[in-house]
This record gives sequence, C-alpha cells and structure tokens, in this order.
Amino acid sequence: MTVSAHSAKKAPSAAKDEVGFVDMRSGTPVRAGTYLYDGGDLITGWHHHDLHQIEYALQGIAHVETAQARYLLPPQQAMWIPAGLSHCTTLHGVRSVSVFFESAMVDDTDGRAHVLNAAPLLREMITYATRWPIERAESDQTADAFFSALARLVSEWIEHEAPLLLPTSTDPIIQAVMTHTQAHLADATGRSVARAVGISERTLRRHFPVTTGVTWRQYLHTSRLLRSMALLAQPRRTVIDTALEVGYQSVSAFNRAFFNFTGETPSHYRQRAAPEISTRD
Repeated sequence: MTVSAHSAKKAPSAAKDEVGFVDMRSGTPVRAGTYLYDGGDLITGWHHHDLHQIEYALQGIAHVETAQARYLLPPQQAMWIPAGLSHCTTLHGVRSVSVFFESAMVDDTDGRAHVLNAAPLLREMITYATRWPIERAESDQTADAFFSALARLVSEWIEHEAPLLLPTSTDPIIQAVMTHTQAHLADATGRSVARAVGISERTLRRHFPVTTGVTWRQYLHTSRLLRSMALLAQPRRTVIDTALEVGYQSVSAFNRAFFNFTGETPSHYRQRAAPEISTRD
C-alpha cells in the first residue's frame, strides 16, 4: 500500500498534512521486502521514502495523488511509485500489499507514478513476496534472488501503463471546474459547469486543455469511467445502476466505453473486483 507509515495511528488525519520522509526499513540492511496493510480508512498525508514501491490492492479502492495527477488503484491492480516521489494516499476499505525495492534494483527513467496492467504473474509474485516483510532483520539468498527477478520484470511492466489517472491543476478556476464536474458526473455539461464557476463555455474549452493537457470532455469521460470502477467494486452494485449514476443513459453505450477504457466488460470487472457480490443486473 502507498501508506508509508507503520500503523494507522502514526498516519496524519488530513491529506494536506506533510509527513515527509519515512524509513520503511527501520534501519535494517535488506534491499527489498513487503508491507501488508489491512487496517481501516486512512489518509496518509504527503510523504516519500528512499525505496521504489509497488502497491497492489487486494480489496477495495485506493486513491493516490502526486503533484502531477490523481490515480485510481482498483482491486487487483498494481501501482508503481518511484523512490523520492512525494505522494498522498486515501484508503477506504482497502487490503493491500506494498513491495519495496532499493532504488538501484529497478531502472526508473521518468520518475513518475504508473498504474500497471497487473498480469497474473505479477499478482502471484506480489502475493508470494509477503513472506518477506521489509522490516525483517536480515535477508537470505532465496529472498534476494526472488526480488531481483521481480525487479527485472517490473522494469518491463512500467512501460505498459493503465490509463487510470486524472490530471491536477493549481489554477483556482480549473480546480473549481474539476470539483463541480466530480460532484455532477451524471448530468454535467459544458454549459452547466461554466455557469457554475462563472466563466463562459468558450473560456472552458480553451483554458482547460492549456492547464491540464486534456479537454474538459475528455476529463468528464475519464472521470465517469473511473467512478464506475470504484462503484462496481462495492457490494450489491449492478451494472445498470452504475451506468445511470455516472451519466450513461444506455447500458450498451456504457459497456462499450468501459471495455474500450479497461479492456474488459463491466460485468467481468465487477466479478473480479468484488467476487462476493450478487450477479443481479
């Protein structure tokens, strides 16, 4: 998990809290290891560490924010967080495993966070790695060989990023646009958003891509699909209800958009993300 505190009690209570550097190894000499989180809801505060990190969500939805973007980490997805990158994570009902590596073990060239397309091999290796906690007193040859192999694979997987992110902005007008859009995903239009924040539609069309790199319509489209992924991971959620809640009046249109975005149908994703839920649609 992205929480780099050793317990929920040590974590800050607000996302704007600055935790700073956290030593995940607590002074031990190991080069790699894991941290299992199975606690309550938590906002970690902004922090960083001297280790590369893979966070893998076993259950629940994690949200990770960096200075560049906000990321969604659905169940059974993995996220790459390079050493030194300041980030803040919000966890709600999340069980997760983090794998930490010394920075020299993985060649990271761009220093950005990435949501990885978590292939079955990656998921199995992360689960297997939990036998070696990052705070263990010393390592052994088996652990070293295992984490070296995983690190080599991760270097390749970083190149295949899942598009589960939204841009951020320090512009107060764009921040207001984003906030209003997120609060009205079911019925937001360019006209309604522009009116709500006190700008013209023309200003919205021109100013939004300049500060974010995407159009407002692209932002709305991605926001709806990311919200749908979080909703479908909840118990007793149906595809029909989810489609309507995020602004799709046609289930077939929602199915097409979801498949193009994730590579799987909403029903298949729901079964994978929340297998205990009802199959009622």
